[in-house]
Amino acid sequence: MGLKIKEILEKEAFTRENIISLLECAGEDRTLLFKKSAEIKEKYIGNKVWFRGLIEFSNICSKDCLYCGIRKGNTNLTRYNLSDEEILTAAKFAHDNHYGSIALQSGELESPFVTNRIGKLLHRIKELSDGELGVTLSVGEQEPDVYKRWYNAGAHRYLLRVESTNQSLYSKIHPNDSKHDFHRRLNCLKSLQDIGYQTGTGVMIGLPFQTMDDLAGDLMFMKEFNIDMCGMGPYIEHADTPLIEYSEILMPLKERFDLTLKMIAIIRIMMRDINIVAATALQAIDPIGREKAVKIGANILMPNITPGKYRDSYKLYDNKPCTDDSVEDCQSCLEARVSLADAEVIYGEWGDSKHYKKRLNKKRI
Repeated sequence: MGLKIKEILEKEAFTRENIISLLECAGEDRTLLFKKSAEIKEKYIGNKVWFRGLIEFSNICSKDCLYCGIRKGNTNLTRYNLSDEEILTAAKFAHDNHYGSIALQSGELESPFVTNRIGKLLHRIKELSDGELGVTLSVGEQEPDVYKRWYNAGAHRYLLRVESTNQSLYSKIHPNDSKHDFHRRLNCLKSLQDIGYQTGTGVMIGLPFQTMDDLAGDLMFMKEFNIDMCGMGPYIEHADTPLIEYSEILMPLKERFDLTLKMIAIIRIMMRDINIVAATALQAIDPIGREKAVKIGANILMPNITPGKYRDSYKLYDNKPCTDDSVEDCQSCLEARVSLADAEVIYGEWGDSKHYKKRLNKKRI
């Protein structure tokens, strides 16, 4: 007979079997899990939330990931690329409103033009904010020298979601070609960490073919890799993607939502001082989804400060929320949501991962 949930939660470290038990728990056991993760967050992070002003600056992508609405092969999509001035205006809004940081996100492209453009933008963002705005990049796989160049230009965090750490499942949700190489993605994560970035990754929860064992493996990978940041969300299908043909075998959305909350709670317990994003996709399923994530472990929110006319064209999944909100509405809405979760938005701070600082100190010893 396996351990009871209460006994598992008292352990210093979880086995794969322990994690599967936690993912499958229900009723009072589920309440115990969330209570434990909330206590850990309170102790190591406090009831604090930091904003990352999200600028989705382009939906042009060279990848054809089978789950993604902005995949190269989707022709039912208006492509866009913000001008430098539009990006800088959004960054100035974030600075003027005392967001500690922004996140620059786009489809995945590799070229000298992209390398140079992002490098110049980083310099200009640092200039307009007197070095006060922190910058997270999420622009996909690049060569190590490109990551290094951007790091030297002022980016200090990088989110590269792996989507699944099981190579077999990864191959089922991506085309089988050199452009979608599992090992390259992991090598990119390692390069980011070696260069000195606060390094983040994450997975989708509720994918077709995915098992509880896969999800347990994902959490164990993050712990072993020693990530500083985590961005996980429920898989929500998009009508213009190949994976839509498997929609009938998916678990219901509410179950994907609940499983995502459990994943957030478990990674908070396993990695007590990392930064965890309350993904917007949670709100696509539950109107107070992000608040629920903040209550049980998440501490990062990403108000969308992309100019409104472009937001409908950056749909990674269907029913994306908040595409009609103004940047001001998005900010006030999130402030209210954070308050409902009995937490406080911390303005004017980068909100760096405490885990990153601890990891660096260990490396120096």
